[in-house]
Amino acid sequence: MVQLSRSGSCRVATTQRRAGVYGKAGNLSRPSSAAIYGRWYDLRVDSGRARAYFDHNATTPVDPEVIAGVAATMRDEFGNASSVHHFGQRAKARLEEAREQLAALIGASPAELVFTSGGTEADNFAIRGVAEALEPLGRRHLVTTAIEHEAVLTTMRALERRGWRVTRVNPDRSGVVSAEALEAALAPDTALLSLMHANNEVGTLQPVAACAAVARSRGVLVHTDAVQSVGKVPVDVRDLDVDLLTLSGHKFYGPKGVGALWIRRGTRLLATMTGGKQERSRRAGTENVPGIVGLGIAAHLAATRLEEDGAAQTVLRDVLEQGVLAAVAETHVNGQGQARVPNTTNIGFAGIEAESLLIALDLEGFAVSTGSACSSGTLEPSHVLKAMGLSLHDTQNALRLSVGRHTTRDQVDRLIAALPAITERLRALTDRRAAIPGADRRPA
Repeated sequence: MVQLSRSGSCRVATTQRRAGVYGKAGNLSRPSSAAIYGRWYDLRVDSGRARAYFDHNATTPVDPEVIAGVAATMRDEFGNASSVHHFGQRAKARLEEAREQLAALIGASPAELVFTSGGTEADNFAIRGVAEALEPLGRRHLVTTAIEHEAVLTTMRALERRGWRVTRVNPDRSGVVSAEALEAALAPDTALLSLMHANNEVGTLQPVAACAAVARSRGVLVHTDAVQSVGKVPVDVRDLDVDLLTLSGHKFYGPKGVGALWIRRGTRLLATMTGGKQERSRRAGTENVPGIVGLGIAAHLAATRLEEDGAAQTVLRDVLEQGVLAAVAETHVNGQGQARVPNTTNIGFAGIEAESLLIALDLEGFAVSTGSACSSGTLEPSHVLKAMGLSLHDTQNALRLSVGRHTTRDQVDRLIAALPAITERLRALTDRRAAIPGADRRPA
């Protein structure tokens, strides 16, 4: 059983009681990150071994200022943002302040942002909304890539079953999709190109602006899933030249269950969530004001810390990559040599099944991943690595390691030091299996 240290959970609870919302309408003090986090990032297990978190692409810990803002909003701003009375208008003011904070992070107009329950809903809204809006014009062709998040790929498959044609473009072996390949996939009846900005498994940045220029010149709308890039690298919707952009709060130290879709003014899009007239009749349902306030605070913090966080995480990622490659034989980095988000590396370990390595590392106190958390539990090989042209074995032996704002050099060094013994043990197990006639020949 994991036990939270007093300097972690107890201080969070104290701050939630005492602190108010950080922002223009709050005028209350900002809690100290050090005071609130305490030893959270170094949780103790029963054996006394320290735990370290290397899975920030799955989710990030909520920033203390976000926690304080969400808690205070839940306590003090309980009004329905659609109500015209005093309490409703106070909640509405909070919501619009958050919209401005989020718009500033991505270079958008606040009026073009629609709040959603997260990245998956925003992806569905963008893809289904465009597809259904342009269907009466006979435009029933959609283009995407083979390395998208399941929120995009599954939505495309659902539309395919309803009669839309879908073309999926593969990347090169480094994990990057070329503008030329996407241009070749466009057809006269193409309605939408959906292309992620940063890949969630290998971290490669896609040439969204170049691809968007090609698509828009052909009258094709462009959507980018920027869930893994917003808050990690500079993102400006005008520079990307897209029509729709998806983001999610919990990927940059905000709360889960809240995200947004940016919609360029004038884009043809049908609402997929019907009901009331919230979000200018584009997304029905009472707004999650505390979550949206948290999203706004997280966006403000990301904007102010973007350069500092990016530089620090690049150093840690590079130290981690170089250390693992030097310490463990027969390892390689997937996506190396291409522009990537600063916090992500994807490393292959020959002769080892990634799931076995993940479990072994977790037992040693290190939280890592084999790919998207939304695809965990499946025995299928990574669809991203498969699309990159890797062998079946190489699609099953890679770990995704993603550092974050509070990752330390000591944690990185400890992970590097732990890997040689673990990988040697797992490879020895694989060799023993191979020596048994009729044994399962898959890597351990």
